[in-house]
Amino acid sequence: MSAREKKLIVFFALAGFVILNFLVFNFSKNKRQDVDNERAQAEQKLATVESFRDSQALVLDQMEWLTAHEPQPKASQDVQTALQQFVESEAKAANLSIKSQKPLPTDEPAENYYHRAKIQITVSGSEDSLYRWFDKLNVPDQFRIATHIRMLPNNPDDTKIDCTATIEQWFVPAPL
Repeated sequence: MSAREKKLIVFFALAGFVILNFLVFNFSKNKRQDVDNERAQAEQKLATVESFRDSQALVLDQMEWLTAHEPQPKASQDVQTALQQFVESEAKAANLSIKSQKPLPTDEPAENYYHRAKIQITVSGSEDSLYRWFDKLNVPDQFRIATHIRMLPNNPDDTKIDCTATIEQWFVPAPL
């Protein structure tokens, strides 16, 4: 073998070695990036699981409360009627004059366990009567709350307040 052939073989060997190193470096770099991504995802899942574990006591307390106060399944029309009668009777008991009341469409989303019956009512009365009325309406144990309240001064009598409120009642729908 001549010197030129030996140099050519050494040159090809070095070129092959450099190309092989370049390919191995890129392969290892991609694998390292994949491993780093998997590690970051695993760390994120671990953080999520740890946060769930840390909040487990709070969630268990809430689940126990919900189990103790779960309403019985009812038809939406029955809940709407009972809510309207209750709101009306409590307004009269609080010495509020009812100007108007309007049943609103019941929220019955298929993906939710609870549905909501709603009524919008406009009443007029003194400030303390309104607060007593809201105190009677807002009862978390019965899944009832005033979700929208709008108060305006009464034009003819400035000692009274006109109030429009949306009262909502969460309920479990009756099985079909």
